[in-house]
Amino acid sequence: MKQYWLMKSEPSDVSVDDVLAMRNQTVAWYGVRNYQARNYMRDQMKVGDGVLFYHSSCAEPGVIGLAEVVSTPYPDHTQFDKKSKYYDAKATEENPRWMLVDVKVLKKTRLLSLPELREQPELEEMVILKRGNRLSITPVTAAEWKCVGKLLK
Repeated sequence: MKQYWLMKSEPSDVSVDDVLAMRNQTVAWYGVRNYQARNYMRDQMKVGDGVLFYHSSCAEPGVIGLAEVVSTPYPDHTQFDKKSKYYDAKATEENPRWMLVDVKVLKKTRLLSLPELREQPELEEMVILKRGNRLSITPVTAAEWKCVGKLLK
């Protein structure tokens, strides 16, 4: 069964435009260092799952693209790179702590801002809109996905 996700990226690190400029328009979703978000990628994401590409930590946060999961989970290489800000001294090649999936951007959309998302009664239970939510990856229900899709048309 297809699932849906909202995945946050800081545009100063990787933006929708950056990914669209890549030859295969695919990015390894590296640098996730929260166990719950890691578990979503490792245990629940499947190839073909839908992704709302969300820009965060910027002037106007919000959904900025539609994407899909295009790989099964595999170890995040940045955990082994001592020069990376995502380096984890406790991770080993034999026992990696951090996983990632590849995400392909299907299209850039208009910016669907956080305030606009909050205005939609049918999105009031959306995880990203919950008080205190800081996760970079959150599940999206089929109904929420459909609502966002209508808002982006």
